[in-house]
Amino acid sequence: MEYRIETELEEDGRWIAEITGLPGVMAYGVSEEDAMTRAETMALRVIAERLEQHECRPMPITISLAYA
Repeated sequence: MEYRIETELEEDGRWIAEITGLPGVMAYGVSEEDAMTRAETMALRVIAERLEQHECRPMPITISLAYA
């Protein structure tokens, strides 16, 4: 399974990063890298939780970067 990080600069100067394919996984940061780090951390937590709850089975994953 492959997940992509999409980023966007908000009008207020904050960056937002979203992991497509994982609903609700998005995070704000003071820089693009900060937002991406926070979103990736959240994505890994969501995946770990799904594995622990047997909502999905283990599979290879790839997280790639996409710049909007």
